[in-house]
Amino acid sequence: MNLEFRLLEPDEIPWQTLDAFEDRVVFQTREWLDFIAQSQRARPVVVEIRDAGTTAGYFSGLVVRKFGARILGSSFPGWTTPYIGFNVRPEYSRSMLIDPLMRWAFRELRCVHVEISDHRFLASDGGSGRLNQTAYESYKTDLTRSEDELFSRMEGACRRCIRKADKSGVVIEEAHDLEFAAEYYEQLKDVFAKQGKVPTYGVERVQILLERMLPTGRLLAVRARNPDGRCIATSIYPGMNDVAFFWGNASWRSEQQWRPNEYLHWYALRYWKARGVKRFDWGGGGTYKEKYGVEPHAVPWFYKSKYPLLTTLRNEARTLYYRSQNLVGRLRGVPQPSASGTR
Repeated sequence: MNLEFRLLEPDEIPWQTLDAFEDRVVFQTREWLDFIAQSQRARPVVVEIRDAGTTAGYFSGLVVRKFGARILGSSFPGWTTPYIGFNVRPEYSRSMLIDPLMRWAFRELRCVHVEISDHRFLASDGGSGRLNQTAYESYKTDLTRSEDELFSRMEGACRRCIRKADKSGVVIEEAHDLEFAAEYYEQLKDVFAKQGKVPTYGVERVQILLERMLPTGRLLAVRARNPDGRCIATSIYPGMNDVAFFWGNASWRSEQQWRPNEYLHWYALRYWKARGVKRFDWGGGGTYKEKYGVEPHAVPWFYKSKYPLLTTLRNEARTLYYRSQNLVGRLRGVPQPSASGTR
């Protein structure tokens, strides 16, 4: 095997060829990469991988500057994108590509830190490169099951919530308008305020996501309206090929008696199942998701720094970022929860 990596110029990228790969996910598409690029001030990169003159596949990611250092992310913490990674022909394993790709990125892209997450990674794939490893931990639902089986696997209380929303006259509405971003974000602020926090991103990110992705048909944005017609909950679910994803959900605390969130998720499961999707990824942890009859799901996430100190700084910065949410909430006057806590 004689692997060669070549950075493609923007006008060279064969987007239709890339989208035809059966291992392709929505986070690798041109529009999603443009969403990350605009929201993170990053530069998309698509790399052609050749072996003895034959195209073995492609790698997608973005280069961003952090504290003056060039970083290649595929994905990177804070991008609200759990995995990007490779598209390769079936005879090539990802394990044989990770380490040479990182060496190439250090040398040719002049990056000092590289992170790669791919939904088909195995935990053993990073062994040969002595890589640092973490994982994107989530839950999944097998959408090849029948609707009756999907529903019956949910906890009884969850099924009752869905039935209640249906019988009470809650209406689910697919959104195709950019005004959806403001509705979603106002509700999201209410969700975070319950814990004395503020959202980890601004409304601009949601606006960019809708602008880039709604025209593609690969993003489901839905509202739940109460019987009076008020929008009481919103959710966002991107998807493509075999995998759909829960990106975000928000609702007004004062309207929870209508049980809109369970109803929205049930709508999304059926929506993507009807379009041939085989797996629904629940977008990270949260034990509340277990009531939907899910299975644990983890995607390995490998990262490596040219200089060991950068790895230490990376991990400390991530920890500090999440701890700072409460402080920012206090500074913005968000009421803090009582000592007993609420969820």
